[in-house]
Amino acid sequence: MGSAEEDYNFVFKVVLIGESGVGKTNLLSRFTRNEFNHDSRTTIGVEFSTRTILVGDAVVKAQIWDTAGLERYRAITSAYYRGAVGALVVFDITKHQTYDVVDRWLKELYDHAEASIVVMLVGNKTDLAQSREVPMEEAKMFADNKGLLFVETSALDSTNVEQAFETILKEIFHKVQKQKQRSSQSNTVSLASESPASTAPAQAERRPCCVAL
Repeated sequence: MGSAEEDYNFVFKVVLIGESGVGKTNLLSRFTRNEFNHDSRTTIGVEFSTRTILVGDAVVKAQIWDTAGLERYRAITSAYYRGAVGALVVFDITKHQTYDVVDRWLKELYDHAEASIVVMLVGNKTDLAQSREVPMEEAKMFADNKGLLFVETSALDSTNVEQAFETILKEIFHKVQKQKQRSSQSNTVSLASESPASTAPAQAERRPCCVAL
C-alpha cells in the first residue's frame, strides 16, 4: 500500500480469539489481503496484520492480532489482550463445542482487556450451512444478552467478512469520539451542551493524530 498505509489518524488494536480451527487466521487474511488458504496451519502464539480503512472522515489503521486457540499457547497470548480496543470471538457454526466455550473465551478476554473493549461474536463457516450445528437465532440471542455485536461470516467465500471488521472498527471509532467529546466538555467552563466550539479545539480536531492503543 506504500506510504498511504502510514497516513492515518488512529490505530485500533483488535484481537481475534476462539478455539483452534474456527477460521480466525483465514478471517484475518481475507480482510487484510483478500486471501484464503485451504491448508492454513495452526497459529503458533500470535500473528498480526494491518489494513487501513476510512471511517467517516478519519483514516483508521486496524492492527488485527490473530491469537492461537490451542491451550498450550494460552499463557503466551494473554499478554496480547493488553491495549486491545476490540475483539472478535469466533466460533465454527458446524461445531457446537466451539460455541459452547465462548463464555470461557469472554471471561479470559475481560480478565486481561479493558472493560470498555468492543466485542463481536462471529459465527464463521456459513459456506458449510448444510452441516450447521449452532442455530443463528441461538447465537444472536446469546450475543444480545451479553451486549455483544453479532455477525455470521464465511472466510472462504468472503460473506460478511468486510462487514464484520468494518462494523467493529466503526463502533470503536464512535466510542473514541464520545470519549473525546466528554473530555473536551469537562475541560470547558461552559455548562451549555450546545455552546459553539472555539477555534483552537477545532484546529486540534482536524490535526492528524496517532492513537497507539
